[in-house]
Amino acid sequence: MRFRTAVVEIRTAKRQNLGMPTESSFSPGAAATTESEYERTLSPRDFSDFLGQKELLSPLKLMISACQQRDEVLEHLLFTGQPGLGKTSLALALGNELDRPLKIISGPALNRAKDLVGILSQLTAGSILFIDEIHRMSIEIEEYLYGAMDRFQIEWTFDSGEHARLLKLDIQPFTLVGATTREALLSPPFRSRFGHRLSFQPYDIESICQILARSARLLNVKLDDDAALTLARFSRGTPRIANRLLRRARDLAQIDYSGTIHRLCCERTLAMLNIDDNGLEESDRKVLNALARAEGSRPLGLKNLGVAANETEDTLAEVIEPWLIQQGFMQRTPQGRVITDAGKSALGFPSADE
Repeated sequence: MRFRTAVVEIRTAKRQNLGMPTESSFSPGAAATTESEYERTLSPRDFSDFLGQKELLSPLKLMISACQQRDEVLEHLLFTGQPGLGKTSLALALGNELDRPLKIISGPALNRAKDLVGILSQLTAGSILFIDEIHRMSIEIEEYLYGAMDRFQIEWTFDSGEHARLLKLDIQPFTLVGATTREALLSPPFRSRFGHRLSFQPYDIESICQILARSARLLNVKLDDDAALTLARFSRGTPRIANRLLRRARDLAQIDYSGTIHRLCCERTLAMLNIDDNGLEESDRKVLNALARAEGSRPLGLKNLGVAANETEDTLAEVIEPWLIQQGFMQRTPQGRVITDAGKSALGFPSADE
């Protein structure tokens, strides 16, 4: 053991003498920047940076002004909408706007009641607790939240039978902000405890262009107006996708175009990512191909479609299908999923009239 320690010390000394880094680039402490960290860098700092979704901000600003005048904590909020529309970003901006501590946790991470008790007991007055994917919490955790949301009090039982004891713990007034992509999975009693519901919708082209221009400034890259419009057209109305395309275009611009993102750079980026002129990605084409090649053009259920396209049911229902349906490439019917003539045309298949 001493010999092994001595060898490590000698190797470290050699690195220092040679001017070499003492930490390997593959060690856990030298991990590369993650996707979530990139998104956090581009997230709005306050409401002035939160572009788009004006119909959501107007009532929220009014609620904040009113509760501040009454010296009360903000009511509990429920954010609903498809992934990538800015639910977490608005929660971060809300914390800065109120100048209050913000605690972020994912719903699946709350496995036990004591985990929730530990988090709630540490909150200070006026804090914001943001629970992402709140629909994936267990019923037990949900029920513990009832008292915390209504009375700022937690109740739990020790022991059982004749030795059972009911204990109550008072907590500081706080604001719960829940984010979900599947609001229907929340129980009615839980959903009714939120004072206001904010439904996020896909962004228009103009708002996406504004978001891309801001992100380009933060990334210190030049973005032409035509290039921003091109990326916005293929972003599916989703800031997360728009920023992801921007970062890939930045990589290409850095290598081949002296750091400037123009239209040709964007077109090459989209081709490199296998995004066609209809905005279809590889996963979209697999789903549409599975529907187009179904025997007799019969509808496919979600499970059969998942097997045919090699995708999980959750990914199909929550990520891939919504946009394809919005664009008119496929439909959901009582019998199952079917491809439309527009979907066949996007794949190059003849329509029913041809």
